[in-house]
Amino acid sequence: MSTATAKALEINGLTKAYRLAGGRRVPAVQDFTLRVEPGEFVTLLGPSGCGKTTVLRSLAGLEDPDSGEILLGGRSLRALPAHQRRIGLVFQNYALFPHMSVFENVAYSLRIRRAPEATVRTEVQTALKSVDLDAMGTRLPGHLSGGQQQRVAVARALVMKPDLLLFDEPLSNLDAKLRVQVRGELRRLQNRLGTTALYVTHDQDEAMSLSDRIAVMRAGQVEQVGTPEEIYARPASLFVADFVGQVNALPGRIVDRGNGRVSVETSNHRITVASDIAATEVLVLVRPEAVRLGPAGSDGLGGVVEEIEYRGDRVEYRVRVGTVLIVAIELALRASVRIAVGERVGLQLMEEGLHLLPADGKGGPPQ
Repeated sequence: MSTATAKALEINGLTKAYRLAGGRRVPAVQDFTLRVEPGEFVTLLGPSGCGKTTVLRSLAGLEDPDSGEILLGGRSLRALPAHQRRIGLVFQNYALFPHMSVFENVAYSLRIRRAPEATVRTEVQTALKSVDLDAMGTRLPGHLSGGQQQRVAVARALVMKPDLLLFDEPLSNLDAKLRVQVRGELRRLQNRLGTTALYVTHDQDEAMSLSDRIAVMRAGQVEQVGTPEEIYARPASLFVADFVGQVNALPGRIVDRGNGRVSVETSNHRITVASDIAATEVLVLVRPEAVRLGPAGSDGLGGVVEEIEYRGDRVEYRVRVGTVLIVAIELALRASVRIAVGERVGLQLMEEGLHLLPADGKGGPPQ
């Protein structure tokens, strides 16, 4: 299935507040700015209530922002009604008509626009083929699996050949195993079509596996924009680090600098990190998989194991180092020596897995 040439999406200073009973206004989105390149897959990631769905609904024309500009391919959308925006929206609950066949669900938007019947049949069949459902056009939605229903919803969005695809947490109703399978199908489909896409979720695994870039949101604003690797390895704030995976945040103090490297004292131990941070009081961020456990007394931090969780593919250890609780993760198959609760161990922090932030946990402005 071919779509129109991919277009860039630009959101500049988008602001939206909701009026509650009594006249009080509650901000949902504040000065939200983001650019999505043509054909790019970008995810808005954040906790419930951070404003990501409000952004999506504003793009689709279902909400009227208080201020700001939305451009798609250089054309302003603010004055256009939803049906003229050339945007496909895949809802969280799919919103399929249960009494209509798969074919008629996908054809619905073409029929209400009075497209010729020959066009309807050609375009619907093409859309269904693009999601590998061309043999299921006569089935009712209730006779499909959750993953197949999700693909029908995508086909219904694609049949209008949109310039932008919007996804509002479309996998949240699927079980965990099916969610992994369908998100892979979604990514392959978007890659094949080349349509610009914006995806909303609070699930970090979805965001990391699907996205070219991720925009992490907090309280209606962008906290950081970057590739999945940048977001995970170099978070701009403690909020981002903590929201995207597990992280250990150790208070430290820089005692020496030189040649793009700093020496940091933390928990009575000195480590060296490549960093140009200006602050003296810092947080040393280290992901659990960058912590290596060894015998007590080895060169490194020392602590006592307080908890152990076996997760099948990995083992998680919680180790008390002074007043700090450090989480370490080892692949279960590599855990050659069984460690018991209450045992003293040594901890090595892998330098390539360390990242420094100012002590208040706040970084610079969104990238």
